[in-house]
Amino acid sequence: MNQEQDYKAAYEREKLKSADLAQRIAELEDKNSELEFKLGRIKNNPLWKASTPARNAVHFVIRQKDRIKNCGSIHGVVAKIKYKQIEKKAMKHYGTESFPDEETIKKQREEVFPKMVKISILTPLYNTPEKFLRDMIESVVNQTYSNWELCLADGSDAEHSNVEEIVKSYFDNPLVKNADGSCKIVYQRLAKNTGISGNTNECVKLATGEYIGLLDHDDILHPEVLYWYVKAINEEKSDYLYCDETTFSGDSIDHMLTMHFKPDYAIDNLRANNYICHFSVFKRSLLEGTELFRTKFDGSQDHDMILRLTDSAKHITHIPKLLYYWRSHAGSVASGIEAKSYAIDAAKGSVADHLRRHGYEHFKITSTRAFETIFKIAYEVSGTPKISIVIPNCDHEEDLRRCIKSIYEKSTYDNYEIIIVENGSKTSEIKGYYDELQNGSMKDIVKIVDYYADGKHCNADGSHPSFNYSAVVNYGVSTATGEYILLLNNDTQVITVNWMEELLMYAQRKDVGAVGGKLYFPNRKIQHAGIVLRLGAHRTAGHSHYGQEGMNLGYMGRLCYAQDVSAVTGACLMVSKAKYDEVGGFDESFEVSLNDVDFCLKLREKNYLNVFTPFAEMYHYESASRGLDLEGENAKRYDKESEHFRTKWKEVLDKGDPYYNPNFSLDRSDFSLNVEGYSSLRNQ
Repeated sequence: MNQEQDYKAAYEREKLKSADLAQRIAELEDKNSELEFKLGRIKNNPLWKASTPARNAVHFVIRQKDRIKNCGSIHGVVAKIKYKQIEKKAMKHYGTESFPDEETIKKQREEVFPKMVKISILTPLYNTPEKFLRDMIESVVNQTYSNWELCLADGSDAEHSNVEEIVKSYFDNPLVKNADGSCKIVYQRLAKNTGISGNTNECVKLATGEYIGLLDHDDILHPEVLYWYVKAINEEKSDYLYCDETTFSGDSIDHMLTMHFKPDYAIDNLRANNYICHFSVFKRSLLEGTELFRTKFDGSQDHDMILRLTDSAKHITHIPKLLYYWRSHAGSVASGIEAKSYAIDAAKGSVADHLRRHGYEHFKITSTRAFETIFKIAYEVSGTPKISIVIPNCDHEEDLRRCIKSIYEKSTYDNYEIIIVENGSKTSEIKGYYDELQNGSMKDIVKIVDYYADGKHCNADGSHPSFNYSAVVNYGVSTATGEYILLLNNDTQVITVNWMEELLMYAQRKDVGAVGGKLYFPNRKIQHAGIVLRLGAHRTAGHSHYGQEGMNLGYMGRLCYAQDVSAVTGACLMVSKAKYDEVGGFDESFEVSLNDVDFCLKLREKNYLNVFTPFAEMYHYESASRGLDLEGENAKRYDKESEHFRTKWKEVLDKGDPYYNPNFSLDRSDFSLNVEGYSSLRNQ
């Protein structure tokens, strides 16, 4: 028995080593790809060749061509300029121009909610510059919702006694007085400075509100933020709330550096990246049995706190309005993580602590190329379950050969079968390749099933009906013997060697439905990085970051970490066989289009998460210039299926994509802001 246990333990050790080696190989290949990209840019830069004025002139022309090449086309250059113009225009909308006029202020201050909850805003002070301190205090004092208190714990040193004087100068302001004459600003001078965590925990002791809000001593609140939060508390019974935010520099919030428009609550996003950040307000009862900030995570105490409290919250609400202004200055985290390098280790520690609470034992957390505190989380793959790779195919011998060859030669995972679902091929080339597969070295891995072989799917006269992708996929899955289904287009090609492991680590989770990878066109531009509902002309669904350079970081680093999305493409989609069957597979009324999105929404309806991971990469040889062939009968069919989709999922579509943001345009896939729709958004 002991010997058997020893063998089992040795096997588990070797399995972990093998998985780690596969991940290291994948990381090295990714690094190599990145270096090749950078080297290509250097080689294409003609400056180093310049030696004479004549050659300089020639190289100037080359340089312009290279600029166009790097953007894909002159259209790419124009698109980038257009994006910057939209962003610049939007910054004006979201700054002081967004502040309420006198009529709105009066209306909001007079509004009486069923629950006029008190919000205690906690702000630890430490040697705060006068300008920053006054801006912060006045942003609270000028709130259109009046039932608040500002709790200040001051750990400033003796040389900064003016901090106390400045605070107390506001005590006589009429807006700081309660009806009974007491002051809404509660101040305490601390005997010693105990850091961000310790000082903020002292603020908690001063608070008397039913809800707690966290405000940094150098930041600014939008005057309506508490109004919108209390409105949500009353309408949605929210117990944890956050909003969109921006960083700014100098003396004006209009000098914006970046604007962060966030998704609704998304646990995989939050584990990889503290996207919630500011302005957190939560029900005080969530603190029962726990601390607000834990000093062992100083530097990332807010990430740790958010992970813990959102775990306990029953209704997390995201207010999709830019209502928090994060000041960037020397020494602030907003100016760069380099200012507080210890935050990196603290952030990894807080995420690790969270994962252990959720039952994960073996995982690896590493920084990504986007940012030191944006993480890749590698979960342990449990066992070696069989994966059934289902590939519908009709002719296209060259595409299918390339696809299967890449699976066989590059994959580090070896417990899989490939099911080719033949549906109406006519060429001798594909029939020859089928014979090659069935009689060659892959005969034990590949099986070919003919959708029309038994005649069940044929017309009465034996002819083939119009192509139904959903029906073909469902038939292929019905023949699968694996625990997991991996749907794959025949025109894909593996890039990442441990691509199956990267997908499987998420598909194995009980809370996850479908998992999709990152797909590139042959020119290394992005074809798929998650699907956004209502994006595109038909207002059905579209691919985010579509057509962008493969090495781009994406909006706020989104191309660099695994995240929750509404849907992923069926061109590369993994799901457990049990969950596939649970939702009834693909809906065959969506014959060609939107069947994958519909499938993912059915999973979401069952409260499963759908995940996009950028760490499972493939080429997708779909024409970058062609897109969907929407002419003639194809156009009619697509219009019909789009209408069917909009009708079936009307309620979901009307709510908008929770993983996008209503401030983004639905006409572009590059996260451009919807400047034209700003006024309507402001009043929602």
